[in-house]
Amino acid sequence: MANILVVDDEMGIRELLSEILSDEGHAVQVAENAQQAREARAGGAPDLVLLDIWMPDTDGVTLLKEWQRDGLLTMPVIMMSGHATIDTAVEATRIGALNFLEKPISLQKLLKAVQQGLTRGQENARAPAPRPMSPPQPQDDGAASAAAIANPPLVHAPVRFGAPGPANGDNHLFNLSFDLPLREARDAFERMYFEHHLGREGGSMTRVAEKTGLERTHLYRKLKQLGVEPGKLAKKNA
Repeated sequence: MANILVVDDEMGIRELLSEILSDEGHAVQVAENAQQAREARAGGAPDLVLLDIWMPDTDGVTLLKEWQRDGLLTMPVIMMSGHATIDTAVEATRIGALNFLEKPISLQKLLKAVQQGLTRGQENARAPAPRPMSPPQPQDDGAASAAAIANPPLVHAPVRFGAPGPANGDNHLFNLSFDLPLREARDAFERMYFEHHLGREGGSMTRVAEKTGLERTHLYRKLKQLGVEPGKLAKKNA
């Protein structure tokens, strides 16, 4: 079962696609415009998005560009339209869309495109991340060697945040395991990222929003999704 987001301003199409995909065993979330799609994406990346091109407020290609610009295009997106030109379809594919379906969409084409999209998403999630080269290690004494044997390190990439702090002059250094599934690794990175900025800004949501380039409402939703509590971080760093 996959989590699929259907974005279309036509109620009949939303209901039809939702019914078909639900019958296939998928969990379906619907959005009737770009704003609802943004809010759904802020709650976590779905496994696949079916995105209509022509919508009254913000068209699908513009929303696709927005997600790509903000680093949110982490899931396969299939564009849909009954009036799009070939140039529009090519542009959407260039931005990052996986496929394009012309309305009216046949059941066979829909299910085939969805299966291809989910397969591509799974392949991307399983793709091994490049392992960093390990620098030469100094010789350890017996105690250090015994500790290393008892606690073998995970393969990880050091992720360094921030500039030297005024109190101790040290950088914040976090280790992020490459062995995590893609979604868990992304959530762990975002959690460390926001905790870092909240700590530096004393828990000020206004300053953190400015630093991260997010709207306050989006920032609140993201922190709630990640389980980050600004109040506790502010007290900890006081």
